[in-house]
Amino acid sequence: MAAKSSNRCSFWLTKKKRSCANTRIESSMFCGNHSQRLEGQWIPCPIDPSHSVLQENLEWHVKRCPLLKQTVALSGQRFYQKGINAGNEEEEEEKMGSCCSDSLVTSEMKRKLLYSMSVTKFHQLIKKIEAVHGGICKEIEDSYLAPEACNIWFNKEIDRKLPFQEKHVLQQGSILGNLEEIGALKRCNINLECCESDLKEKDDNSVSAVVEFGAGRGYLTQMLADCYGIKKVYLVERKSYKLKADRSLRQKENLVLERMRIDIEDLNLNAVESLHGVPYVAVGKHLCGPATDLSLRCCLSRQDGESPVLRGLAIATCCHHLCQWKSYINKEYILSLEISKDEFHIMTSFTSWAVDDDHGSNLPGVDDIDLLASNAKEEEGAVRDDSLSSVEEVVKKMKPIERAVLGFKCKQIIDAGRMKWVKKHGLDSKLVKYIPASISPENTLLIAGKPNPSVA
Repeated sequence: MAAKSSNRCSFWLTKKKRSCANTRIESSMFCGNHSQRLEGQWIPCPIDPSHSVLQENLEWHVKRCPLLKQTVALSGQRFYQKGINAGNEEEEEEKMGSCCSDSLVTSEMKRKLLYSMSVTKFHQLIKKIEAVHGGICKEIEDSYLAPEACNIWFNKEIDRKLPFQEKHVLQQGSILGNLEEIGALKRCNINLECCESDLKEKDDNSVSAVVEFGAGRGYLTQMLADCYGIKKVYLVERKSYKLKADRSLRQKENLVLERMRIDIEDLNLNAVESLHGVPYVAVGKHLCGPATDLSLRCCLSRQDGESPVLRGLAIATCCHHLCQWKSYINKEYILSLEISKDEFHIMTSFTSWAVDDDHGSNLPGVDDIDLLASNAKEEEGAVRDDSLSSVEEVVKKMKPIERAVLGFKCKQIIDAGRMKWVKKHGLDSKLVKYIPASISPENTLLIAGKPNPSVA
């Protein structure tokens, strides 16, 4: 047994908590997958950049890549348009100056930007964040809703085969409740099912379809279909999942389901023929980083006579540390605050501090901690103390609660820009806290609907 294990690769797999089971290559402690990679030998696969390949094997690999068949099939779809929602760097980059010319700015690159700042510049950025947040982020209200329409889920009166986790059900119910509150969703009256006579009696604001971005297994849409009688379901997700809601949804009478395995970046929603002229709501639960910006651009950037009719949207944002300048939806707003591209990326790095510990319900409101006061003390201390000559030292001296609050303020500024962009495109929009932080610290919901003509 010992002899066999000595031939195994020595690479430790952290997630699986064991060593790699592959056979090591001759004259190495590792297998071919985990042997040391020399610079220049490995390049991203042109079909799927999430994995890399030896340059000498590239020609052979592109003919046999496991994702080749899927990519070829996708490229034949009318709704596939490479990079249509990706955004661009824009000319402002040249005007403001930037240290990051690459499209993708990694977390490591963001940290380098942060630690390359002078201490004075760092304190100036904190002051800027405080001033901006104080002026725009005072109106984020709590909106923890549990709509009556979702009682069959809250009371566990659903199919026992469907997975039930209370924290997810509460989040999903509140998202749908906020859509109902702004009038974007209406509960059907007859046994939660919509018949043709119901649809005829509905007003022009009725909704018959849902598009869920970053759908995963699709259980947010499952609840929506169960409780509000939605009859057309479009699930947008680039990954493949087991135990999806699709099987349960397909058993519903008269429900049309289409799962689109595609990156939101490449989805032209106007080219989905079955959605032409159809009133719909767009939803997303925890759309990570730039996925929120891609989804907003997908829904609102190209409106014409045949476009789907967006009645409302509800997107729970998260993972702001992954946000990118290229894809961010409201660069104009950020630049108007005199925040540069590099400062934006540093702010996205700050956002990871908001959730890098289990603050839960013990975290005070972000407005309850005066970062300017502590910032002033640090600034004075830096002048007298040579040990605080670098930003890295200043950051280490910050209290965990101060770092968390700074992270949350940066999150809210980024989301405020998104909210303003949606409003600029004709929808009444707002940010709410849709669930207590004790359930999920990522509890901000961007909610938007058609303006109410009765409100002058």
